[in-house]
Parts: sequence; C-alpha cells; structure tokens
Amino acid sequence: MMEMLLSTKRITICLFFFVLNLAAAIEIPLSVAQLPTIKEQSETQVAYPFDENFTIKCEASGNPQPTFNWTKDGKPFDLLSDPRIITRNNSGTFVIQNHGIITNFQGKYRCYASNVLGTAMSKEIELIVPSVPKFPKEKIEPLDVEHGDSVILHCNPPKGIPPLHIYWMNIDLQHIPQDERVSMSLKGDLYFANVEENDSRSDYCCFAAFPKLRTIVQKMPMTLKVSRSNFIKERKPKLLIPPESAGSSSSVTVIKGGVLQLECIAEGLPTPHLSWVKVTDNLPKDKPVTDKFGKVLKIENVSAADEGTYHCTASNPVGRAKHEFHVHVEEPPRWIKEPRGGVYSLGENLLLLCEAIGNPEPTIQWKLNGMPIDSRTFRGRISDGELSLTNLQLQDTAVYHCEASNKHGTLLASANVNVLNIAPLILTSDGENYAAVVGYSAFLHCEIFASPAADVRWTKDDSIEPLSTLRYELNKNGTLEIKETKKEDSGSYACWAANSVGKRAITANLDIRDATKIVITPKNPQVLKSHSILLKCQSEYDSHLKNSFKLSWRKDGYELSVSSIQDSRIIMDMDTLFISNVMLEDQGIYTCVASTSLDSVTAKTRLIVLDVPDPPEDLQLSEHQNRSVRLSWKAGASHNSPINESIIEFEESRWEPGRWQELARAPGNTTTTLLSLVPYTNYQFRVISVNAVGRSQPSKPSLRYVTPPAAPDKNPENIRVEASEPNEMVMKWEPLKSTEQNGPGLEYKVSWRQRGVETEWNEETVKKHSLTLRNTPTFVPYEIKVQAINNLGAGPEPNITTGYSGEDIPDAAPSGVSVDIVNSTLVKVFWFGIPRDRVRGHLRGYKVSWWKTKSLLDGKRHHPEKHFLTFVGDRNYGMIPGLEPFSEFRLTVLAYNSRGDGPESAPVVFETPEGVPEQPRFLKIMNFDKDSVTLSWGLPKRANGHITGYILQYQIINETHEIGPLMDISVANHTTLSWRLMDLSPSTKYKFYVKACTAKGCGKPVTEEGLTVAQGSKGIGKNSEAVNPTQKFHPIEALEPGTEYTVRLVTKNWVDNNSIFEDVIETRGRAYAGIYDGISTQGWFIGLMCAIALLTLMLLTICFVRRNKGGKYSVKEKEDLHPDPEAQSIKDEIFGEYSDSDEKPLKGSLRSINGDIKATESADSLVDYGEGEHGMFNEDGSFIGAYSGSKEKGSVEGNGSSTATFPLHA
Repeated sequence: MMEMLLSTKRITICLFFFVLNLAAAIEIPLSVAQLPTIKEQSETQVAYPFDENFTIKCEASGNPQPTFNWTKDGKPFDLLSDPRIITRNNSGTFVIQNHGIITNFQGKYRCYASNVLGTAMSKEIELIVPSVPKFPKEKIEPLDVEHGDSVILHCNPPKGIPPLHIYWMNIDLQHIPQDERVSMSLKGDLYFANVEENDSRSDYCCFAAFPKLRTIVQKMPMTLKVSRSNFIKERKPKLLIPPESAGSSSSVTVIKGGVLQLECIAEGLPTPHLSWVKVTDNLPKDKPVTDKFGKVLKIENVSAADEGTYHCTASNPVGRAKHEFHVHVEEPPRWIKEPRGGVYSLGENLLLLCEAIGNPEPTIQWKLNGMPIDSRTFRGRISDGELSLTNLQLQDTAVYHCEASNKHGTLLASANVNVLNIAPLILTSDGENYAAVVGYSAFLHCEIFASPAADVRWTKDDSIEPLSTLRYELNKNGTLEIKETKKEDSGSYACWAANSVGKRAITANLDIRDATKIVITPKNPQVLKSHSILLKCQSEYDSHLKNSFKLSWRKDGYELSVSSIQDSRIIMDMDTLFISNVMLEDQGIYTCVASTSLDSVTAKTRLIVLDVPDPPEDLQLSEHQNRSVRLSWKAGASHNSPINESIIEFEESRWEPGRWQELARAPGNTTTTLLSLVPYTNYQFRVISVNAVGRSQPSKPSLRYVTPPAAPDKNPENIRVEASEPNEMVMKWEPLKSTEQNGPGLEYKVSWRQRGVETEWNEETVKKHSLTLRNTPTFVPYEIKVQAINNLGAGPEPNITTGYSGEDIPDAAPSGVSVDIVNSTLVKVFWFGIPRDRVRGHLRGYKVSWWKTKSLLDGKRHHPEKHFLTFVGDRNYGMIPGLEPFSEFRLTVLAYNSRGDGPESAPVVFETPEGVPEQPRFLKIMNFDKDSVTLSWGLPKRANGHITGYILQYQIINETHEIGPLMDISVANHTTLSWRLMDLSPSTKYKFYVKACTAKGCGKPVTEEGLTVAQGSKGIGKNSEAVNPTQKFHPIEALEPGTEYTVRLVTKNWVDNNSIFEDVIETRGRAYAGIYDGISTQGWFIGLMCAIALLTLMLLTICFVRRNKGGKYSVKEKEDLHPDPEAQSIKDEIFGEYSDSDEKPLKGSLRSINGDIKATESADSLVDYGEGEHGMFNEDGSFIGAYSGSKEKGSVEGNGSSTATFPLHA
C-alpha cells in the first residue's frame, strides 16, 4: 500500500506535496555520520597569579566522536608533557594548575578536532602569563635647579596587564597638585613648564596601580631642590612632547572605534597655553575633548572622518611653538561574506564565498581540514574570495577554513561540507498525541532529515488522498498546520516521507477541545480617587483542560503577581482584583489572561480614576488698565472629569496680607478672563479649577499688579445717632472697607443741621468713624450727611439721614390710673399716657408696679414687697396676674424711654375678692374598725377667704384598679377638724378626700388610703408626715392611749422599704395619763426631753447621710391610678394649678434689708400682661405656671397628699 502511494506520480502535483531541502534547514542528527564542529572555545586569557588554575576550552561535536590535538605558537603541543595539565575524556579542554613557574605556558594555542571525515580548527587562543610588576631598586640623585627652569621627573612604570593608573603623591599619600604649569604625561612622567621655589620637596613619589593584578607599586622618592635665580628667565615655549628631535610633524595611527589621544607638553616662562586645531577640517563639536589642562586632545570611538592633520600650539607672551600630527585611521579585518557549509547530495556543486575588508586590505587564505590547500592537488577551483567544487562525491566531505588577516588582526571562518546519501529519517516520534481548541490552528510535527531531499505528504484516518484544502498548510520543516480547527478535525493523521534512497512514515492523533472564554466586569469603570474598585474575571473552559487552567492579571501590559505587588492596597485573588484607596497611578488598562495548555485569551477593561483637577499653571497678566487686568492660565490635568469652572482669588498686601478672597469665576474650560479691580491695591492672583469631583489645589500666585489710587466711589453706610447723655449727640457709621478706600489719606466729612431750621450746614472732618456733638438740645431731630474723602478727592454726594440728639428721662407720670377686678388673682389696669413732649426721647413703654399691704382675712399688715410688669410700646392698659386673693394692694404706673424711668403715678388701692382655699395641711387616719374610721385633718395654709366648712369624700379602691362610687359628706362647721365615718365594709380598702371651702368654692383635696379590719381584728392604720431636714425633733400628735405604734424615719426620695430609723413605742393607758400630766408640765422634764430629742436627731442625721441612696419617692402612682374627680375639675380653672401651697415672692422682686420697697428690672412684655417674673398666660389671661417654694410639713408631693406605702394588716 505504502509503495503504491510512493510510486504514484499524481501526488507530485498536489498543493501540499513539496520537495523540501530539509537537510540544510535543520541540524544533522547525531546518528548520521558528520564532520567535527567546534562548539565552544576560550578567548584570550590572562593567568592571574591569584587564580588557582586556568582553563583553556575546546569542545566539538561530530560522528564519529572527534579526537583533539593542540598547537602552541604553531608547533604541536603535547598535553601530557607537563603534570600540571589536567585533561578530560572526549574533550579538548584542559586545565593548567597554578603551581610553580608557569611563564612557559604563555603563548598562542590552537585546537584541532578530527574524525575520519575531516578536521575542525579553532581560532587562536592567547594565554598571557604576566609577571609581578616592580620598580627597579635604584638610587635617584636629587635634582638641583633654579627658579624658572623646566624639569621632568620620570616615572618609567613597570610593565603589567592594562589598565595602568599612575599617581604622583608625596610620602603622606597627598596628591601633587597639577595645573597648566605642572602636569603628568600619558606615559606617567611629571613635567614642570617652569619651577618655583615652593616646588622644592624630597618626597616626589610615583605610584603605578594595576587593578586587574590587584597591585600598586611605588617608585623611590625623588628630591627636587629649587634655588632662587638672580634674573628672570623668561623664554618662549619649547615642546617637550613631542620632542624637538621628532621634528615639526609626526604620524599617528589609530584603530577605528578606538581612542585617539594627541599630546603636547611645552616648557617656557611664563607658562605656555596649549590650543588645538584640525587643519584639514573643523573639529567636531561633540566628539573631541581636551584633558590634562588642555595638553591632550582626546577623541573616542574614532571613525574615518577623524583622519586628518591636527596642530597643537603652545604660546606665551614671549612666543609660540607648534607641532603637526598626521592622523591615519586603520581597522582590523571585518567580514563582508563568510563561507557557509551544509549538507549536500551526490552530484551537487559547491560554492563557498569569503570576503573581508580592513585597513590595510586583508589577505585571504583557504585551508582544508586545518591545513593550507595545495592548489596543485586540489581538484576544485580557488580564488581570493571563492572556493568551488563540481559534482560532489562522498570523499569531498571536509571542513573548509577561510582566514582573513592584516597587521591588526585575523578572522577565521569554517564551513562544514557534508556530502550524504541516506534514506529519510523522521525525527518526530511515532504515535504522538496532539490537542487544539476550536478556532485555533493545530500543528502536527513531522521533522525529517534526508539527503537527497525527501518528498512529504499528510493523510487523515483511512484515506490515502493527501490533505489538499486551503485550511491545511505544509510548512518547510514538515509540520502540518490545520487552520481554524473544528470539532470534526479530530482523528488520526499520517506523515509520509520518501527520496531515492528510501521511505518512512509516522502517525499522529489530534483531539479538538472547546475554546476558553472570559468576560471582565465592570467594563471600563470610573471610580473616584481614594475609593475602592473590584474587578472580576468570569471564565469558561474545556473540562479536559481543568488542570492546566490559569488566570492572571496585567496592568498596561505588565503582569501583576503577588510577589510584584508591593502595595498592600491591591489584593489579587484568582478571578478578582480588589484595589482599595484608588490612586491616580492605578488608572490604566487591566487585562485578565486566561490560559490553558492549548489556548490563551484576554479580556480588557479600562479603569478611569476621577479626581479633582491639578492646579492651573503659568499665570500671565495682560491688558493692564487702571481698574482691570486680563488673567490667563494653563489648565492642569482634569483627571477624567472636565473642568466646569475656575475660581479666581486675590490677595492684597496692603490691608490684609496673606488672606485670599474670591474675586471672580470663569465658566467651563475658559483659561482667560478680564478681572475688575479696585484702585490703590497691590494684587496677586491665583486660580482654582473645579470639576464634578471637587476643587483643585490653588495655583502658584501670579506676579503682583498694583492699581493706581483714585477718589472714593461710595460713602459710609448705616449712619446712626447714639447718645448716653441728654445734651449730646454721637453720630456713628460703618467705615469703608479697606478695598473701598481707593487711595491714601481716607477721612470722613460730617455735615449736620437741625431739621426744619433754616441754617447753614455744620461740617467737621474726622478720621475715625464717629463724631460726638455736645451741648445739643434734648431729643431734637438733625439732618446728617457723611462723605468719604481721600488725598485724590471726595466721594459722591451723600444722602441725608435724620437722627435725634440725646434723650432724658420722662418728666411726667401717667394719669387716670384705674383697676378693674377680673377675678381673685387677676386685675386689668388702665391709665392715660403722658404727652409726647414730656417723654423727652423715644417712648419704650410703661411699667406697672404693685405690692400687697394687708390680708383681708386677718387684717394683718404685710411688709411691702414690690413687683412690676413692663408693657412695651405706647399703650394704656395691661393685665396683672398672680395676685393673692382676699388681699389689699397698691399700684403705680410710670413711663420709660431709652434713658430710663420717669416718675410714678399716685398709688391706687384695690382689693382682690375671696378665692378657693388651698388644700388642708394633712389628712390622718386615726383609728380603723371593721366598719368605721376616724379622720383628722389640718387647716389649709392659705384660706384665701373665710372658711365655710369642709367636704369629706371617700370611695372603695382595690388592687384590680377598680373604684367604687364617690360618697360625699359636708362638714358645715368650719372649726371641725376630724370626723368619724360609719357603716364601712370590713376588710376593704378606701381612699379618703378632704377639701376646704369658702364662699367662692372648694379648693384642692388632700387624700389618704386605708384598709378596714376584719371581724374581730384590731385596726391598724398608717400616718406619714414630712419632716424638715433642719428640724431637731418632731412631735407626733393624735395617738390613741394604750396603743402600740411603729415609728419609721425614711428619706423622702426612698427607693426601697428600708428605713434609716425604726422603733416600736406604746402610748400610756388612760389610767396613767393623770400621773404624768404634772410631770409633762415641769420645766426640768421639758429640758430633759429636748436634750434626748437633740441627741436622737443627731443620730438620725448621721444615719441619714450614710444610708441616703437617692431616687424619688412618688405618691403620684395611686392618685394617677384612682383619680380624684373633684381634684381634676379644679385643675381646669382659669388660674391653672399651683404646684404647692407655699407663699413666695415673685421671682423678679427682691426684699431690701431695711424693709424698703425695691423693684427689679424686667424683660420684654407679653402684650396685655407685660413682662416680669411670672410664668406664661393663656390667651384669656389665665395664669399658666405656678409660684414655687419649699414644701409644707405633712406633704410628700406637691399635691399635698400624705399617702405613703406601708403594710396594712387584716
């Protein structure tokens, strides 16, 4: 089958059927017989004394394995001739051990690698064995010279491996100073153009440093003695380098690409100056440099253009000396064409080319297997640049060498000519498995070596037809490329190769995988600087490629890796890239790279970082005018957010230096604007750019711009008149701002005259912003003008302002004062205002003062305590709240202005009617029985009228928050202070109410709760009374004789059931009462009881301090739970609810020490009620608020209830 395919002639016309000369394209397999080839060799080498050994390399390949031979200086060199030489098997490399004297190893070596087919030759390898450089031991005689002579101190350094560095120093290793007069030549000698006396010294030392040898050597010190001369030895320059013996010109040869150094050193007095010119052309401006104080002309990287004639001239005032250098540029050989070997078939022709250039012209020599070719015996043709052979045979296999040489060097090129006649060798393994992804190219390899060249074709599966569509392409090396692969391309393929000597074939298997896909999100995000961004790379790939799948990230083409990311802000975790605190440098193109063993795909996103603009730059001022200037600038980078506004700020150095203020704004990306300025200001400007992100930093300030002064453009504003005395007038105004003064010497011209009086204006000029007039009439209107002026003129004509001269207190009192009684605590006062001319100023309002003179209940006179209310504005009435019922009062009215209060009106006497009384002081449950209870109560603190009786109420309460009907009992006798309630239910809890009544009505009740006893039990009750902390003892009254009581002392704001004092007492029975009646009235007994009470109170006080825990003891909860219906109705009265029953003066009044009446000042008025120390009032005039004061004994809360929590036993 295979033979039939190979013999068919139709396959030669197939598009994918090529005749390939593959032998020349690939390296000859080692299994094929071939010539030796030098693979590696040493270059010129230095045998440094500190190295342990020196390796001379020569490695070659070939089949059969080549053998190696060496020559040294053109003569055979036996590697076994010295035991210090170490060789290796199958290698030409040898090692020379650094033992003993090795100078005999110095020379030029060449390696030869040979087998039966031919010999390969290496380039020459030079081994340099340097000696240790030393200065000779010599005695140097001192040099005695006269002042002005020229001197040369010779160094003559020893030979050694370059580079060589020479230094002239003294014995203390201090460098000898060098200049135009004293300098060192390129050879290291120290030249004195003329000596001075201070050149005398005995320690001129020359040091030679050889860095590669790690050696520095020193010459013996030299002594120079300079003596004073009797005359000045002025002379024209004389060249020491080049010496005069060399003539006026010399020739210099330099290698192309090297360094040209031309040196001229001259002696003379005064010291000559050196200069250089190129005669044949101008000196290039960029290449030549002078060194050694102008004595050396140095040109690096010399080219043919540097060839020519150079002059150096040494000159001083006496004369000059010249020298001419003829520079020739030469170069070593350089290849133009090198011979190339290869694999050839029988009968082919051979042509080797060898061409080189150089200066001088290189000579060409051909060699065969390392030996010169004898043209008499060589069957081919040889010329200087060509070697040819026709009808090659197997015996023509050889190594051909071409050497090109001139005096500057030698080039060697070798060409291996292998003449072979073998069947095809398929170097690719049989049965290789390949895989590719859909849409990508697949490459099936079939590497072939054959001579003659082989014919190659590919087939698929069981087909014998070669692959011939456009998707298949056969490369020169035999590889089959399948373009844009599809799933159906999977299968088995065969590669066939044949030539005239034989034929070969291999198979290959191809699998097609799904392509990898990725998407990166978000796409082209924009993020604010200092914010964060998360990039995610989503991927899909073939499951067969799972183990080789990798994801990586790149930024702007550079790979991001965990090791390369030094910034902790960037966190990379497989398919995510998180950047916190984003910075401007994070902007760029981020690429996600997904790769498998078969494909690699990328997805890109552009990260755009938004930030405030960079500051504007290059501020320029133009179009200078007296009151304007044009400002232009260059906008800074906008950082991906367009500039929508520019803010122009200014700073002026005259009034507020260092303070920047906004002057103008320019819209959009405008970069120029005309600025309106004010006169007499030293401006500088800066610009701030604004985009959607924010403001940029300010630009650097512009140059300063000073506007000329001018007269003021405006006058002061807010002109007003103030006065503290009746006969003066103080005119004040807002001074002009610094930017409004327009020039130096700002002053204010003040003009005034009485309004309505035909008179001339009075004028006065002041520098401050106020003017005081004295001896003016009281409260007279004036017309006033204030005009700004400066050194350049006056401002515009000012406007006229009206003001009044100083006020005095009113000199008249209101008349017709009368009082209307509204209720027992509220009256309405009327009066007639004072005439306008008696106010003597701006009327501020009226003040009503009142004070209580006596109580109508007991006729007791009171110490006057004055109160007042202020009523703002021009009015003739006012409401006076918070009065005590059933009392006599006196009242006055006065007018006041800004200056003060006028005289009071004559007092008016009025009386308040009766009111409802306050709650009784206490309510006590004296005794409980199963169906009765005795109640005892106290008088109200303020009766507010004649007490007509009491209303006693009670109702059943229980723990389920239910209450029974309210029962009423009227006690008509106002002197009755206790009552026995009958027909109560046993074992029942009651709440009791007692309130006092007058003819006006009943007041607020006092309450108490208690529990009746069960059948056959003794009643137990509980009473509580408030004790003032300052009391030393407290009597407990209305106790039953022969009864046991528990007495507790607790804090008012108690938080638990613990008392700070508790004791059980028992009252005496009635039979013993008489025994002690007499004792209780004795003085000694009373004193003893007081002492005991005092000690007890002290103990209680100490306990109270230790046990006090704070909190609040509330008795409101049960009242809120079981509200008193009558008490609720009382709260709705017009006067509101009082918080306690104390009598206190109003907040705004003070009682003087000597008893005089003294009124206090007040705040603003409350319309009808005026202003003072009261609370607030309803619209109808009812008083909202309360007088405040200390609690009365017997009350625990402000409602006066004596209820307390305690256990009740059935």
